[in-house]
Amino acid sequence: MRFRACKVYSSCLWATSKLFFTSSSVVVPNPIRPFLGSTIPQAQGYKNSFLESRIYMSASTASLAKDEKVQGEGIGSLNSVEDQHGGVIVNMEEPMDSLDFASLLEASLSQWKEQGKKGVWIKLPIEHSNLVASAVKVGFRYHHAEPDYLMLVYWIPDTPDTLPANASHRVGIGAFVMNTNREVLVVQESNGRFSGTGIWKLPTGAVNEGEDICTAAIREVKEETGIDTEFVEVLAFRQSHKAFFQKSDLLFVCMLQPHSLNIQRQASEIDAAQWMPIQDYVAQPFVQENELFDFLTKIWLSKLDGKYTGFSSLLTSTSSLKKSYLYFNNNDPNLFLSSKHVQP
Repeated sequence: MRFRACKVYSSCLWATSKLFFTSSSVVVPNPIRPFLGSTIPQAQGYKNSFLESRIYMSASTASLAKDEKVQGEGIGSLNSVEDQHGGVIVNMEEPMDSLDFASLLEASLSQWKEQGKKGVWIKLPIEHSNLVASAVKVGFRYHHAEPDYLMLVYWIPDTPDTLPANASHRVGIGAFVMNTNREVLVVQESNGRFSGTGIWKLPTGAVNEGEDICTAAIREVKEETGIDTEFVEVLAFRQSHKAFFQKSDLLFVCMLQPHSLNIQRQASEIDAAQWMPIQDYVAQPFVQENELFDFLTKIWLSKLDGKYTGFSSLLTSTSSLKKSYLYFNNNDPNLFLSSKHVQP
């Protein structure tokens, strides 16, 4: 009798256990089942179902913990540093899901507003471009772009936006180079405005980022003609607007002294290059009819006759000890160069 009761009890327990394990296995996500099937023999029966249930519960708990962590970070703010004007700069260095980023960004903006911050700068490397839409959706706008990143900005307070605009000017150089025979170095370009016109012009080019004007002039002459030169001074500069991509343009016209005479033209950009008698250069209809070119030529000729002084370059140090060139009118060089370097 005791054995029979025990047998009934065992049967009930087995049925209950079987029901529990069977119902538990129903909620197991499909991706987990193939994994378990490949690692745990089906011969283990209900033990397999029990293990599936534990793994599912662990996975759910981990997912919940991850969600709580994201929400916790959202209560704070994105990693940022303060700028010098009451704003913050965010440099997104690590990949992030766009939805997580959107939540964090909205929470961060609320915190920065409470803290009285003004401008927000977000630097997005090109590999994190998936975050652009989330930032634009909450009010960020493009500020500028470089080959490897995009900068977005946002103005928080209800006051006029005083964030500085993107760089407004492009800087270029033109080079007057003359040899001892009073011949000027001129080129005919294969591309651009003067291509195919037959006009002989001075070597010109754009100043690279981080490059000094005097260095750019020497480099451009070398690239286009193969002539080695030494910078003498800036003769003049002109400013124009709505030029390259609607930016303003600064052109510094420089005088250089040649240290070589053998021309080796840049085949990719220059159709021809030569030393031209100065009177032939001046006699070109384009030079005479173009007011700016005519005026610059007169300045250059005045310099050759000793009646004009341009701007010499002097390497100086700023208050932050950064090296930079000062361009100044060098009428009395002894007055300046005998003293310590000028600090603007």
